[in-house]
Amino acid sequence: MTQTQDRNPAATAPAGTRDAADVVTPELLARLTRGVAGSGKTVSHTPSTGEKLADLPEATAEDVEEAFERARQAQREWQHWPVRRRAAVLLRFHDLVLKRQSEVLDLIQLETGKARLHAHEEVLAVCVAARHYGRKAPSYLAPKRHQGAIPTLTRVSELRHPRGVVGQIAPWNYPFELSVGDALPAFVAGNAVVMKPDTETSLTAMWARQLLIEAGLPEDVWQIVLGEGPVIGPEVVNRGDYVSFTGSTATGRRVAQQAAARLVGCSLELGGKNAMIVLPDADLDKAAAGAVRGAFSSAGQLCISIERLYVHDSIADAFLERFVARTKAMRLGSALAYGADMGSLVSEQQLRNVTRHVADAVEQGATVLAGGRARPDLGPLFYEPTILDGVTEPMTVCAEETFGPVVSVYRFQDVEDAVELANATPYGLNSSVWSTNGRRARALAARLRTGTVNVNEGYSSAYGSVRAPMGGMGDSGLGRRHGSEGILKYTEVQTVAHQRLLPMAPSLGMDDRRYAAFMSRSLKAMKALRLR
Repeated sequence: MTQTQDRNPAATAPAGTRDAADVVTPELLARLTRGVAGSGKTVSHTPSTGEKLADLPEATAEDVEEAFERARQAQREWQHWPVRRRAAVLLRFHDLVLKRQSEVLDLIQLETGKARLHAHEEVLAVCVAARHYGRKAPSYLAPKRHQGAIPTLTRVSELRHPRGVVGQIAPWNYPFELSVGDALPAFVAGNAVVMKPDTETSLTAMWARQLLIEAGLPEDVWQIVLGEGPVIGPEVVNRGDYVSFTGSTATGRRVAQQAAARLVGCSLELGGKNAMIVLPDADLDKAAAGAVRGAFSSAGQLCISIERLYVHDSIADAFLERFVARTKAMRLGSALAYGADMGSLVSEQQLRNVTRHVADAVEQGATVLAGGRARPDLGPLFYEPTILDGVTEPMTVCAEETFGPVVSVYRFQDVEDAVELANATPYGLNSSVWSTNGRRARALAARLRTGTVNVNEGYSSAYGSVRAPMGGMGDSGLGRRHGSEGILKYTEVQTVAHQRLLPMAPSLGMDDRRYAAFMSRSLKAMKALRLR
């Protein structure tokens, strides 16, 4: 074992004065659970302390069926609202979120244990998506004219219709952004949504539902059902007219199989083993700060966070000196206030997974440059931000997604090797390139097999650019969120072709032979005129 002995425990952030009982009051809980289907009862907890957070309604298969029926009835009217009227709901929601963001920041922190600044990332992401689709949905969904089979004689329109009721399964790691943030384009496209958020982070989703209703969404258009994933998840998938899933690759495969068996579409954002490449001409101070953000935001529990760090050998020592110093200086804490640089993990399972990956690497000879241990003195699920050096292929952390505050450092001498190593994974979600030469960095970015690539940032530049698509290649998923693809996936496309004056058949006294010759000459003429 080679492990440094000068590990200074990360500093702790100041403690807060408010706790769960101050936020999750009986009045709030009654308001949030209003309209949430469930004849049973389940319990959620806060990972920061492990204490009980709330008693919540738990759905049965019958409850899910009833929720879909209510959603279908409401959707029939909702789809006939003019698009601009539906879009106005999103714009009002945008303003309400910004006005009352402290409420949802408290809930996100209590349910996930993440630092407040990282919770605020979710507020930003949701508001950007609400503004974008609130402004752009009318043009995305507007009927489009196309050139017909015979110019002037064939008039063709492309129409977009809502799919109906979308079944959505949302994860625990970003309970605001990956619940309502993904649902907003579905709503504005005229769909209803039946959502199963993770029970432990469902208060945030229910808060978003109540706020969206306050903004004008008809109450039954958004149904929430809670329960165990293996029980309630398949019920949602088996009833949706389209399925949206964010979670693990293994579960995503099962969701895709279920959806395919019913011949309904699905979008899947799954796992990642994301790489960051630091080129020799990179600004090392900026790259080190970016590596901290990219690897340790939300305690690394982010599909697009950095887990593999490739640094050119000529600048590796200088970079690591900066990166390690910044990592050791991070403040850990769970106070409901700004100030902490990183919060806790969300569950015992995540803590076990992180601990297992680090222990396995150390046993096989990796060096811990920073972190490498749990911090039960801060809370039951805290783990220090960890940098591993000397990671080799047999180690679990080398290939498996850790989904925690752990990043492995690898050195390279040739850029070609860096590209090959970064692409040597079945995943393809996100990557990052650092260089002061933007042209060179963008050229390298185009060679990386990931759905998004950030130049001189870890993940937020691409994710925050909501006019552009975001999603994964390979084992990282199917489909895209954001941009036109993020809303059009929630629609069925229809082509209406109106033939005028002459039929698509012999006419004007032409027999079959003359008609065939006429059409052949017409095709040559259309090519000469450069018609498409």
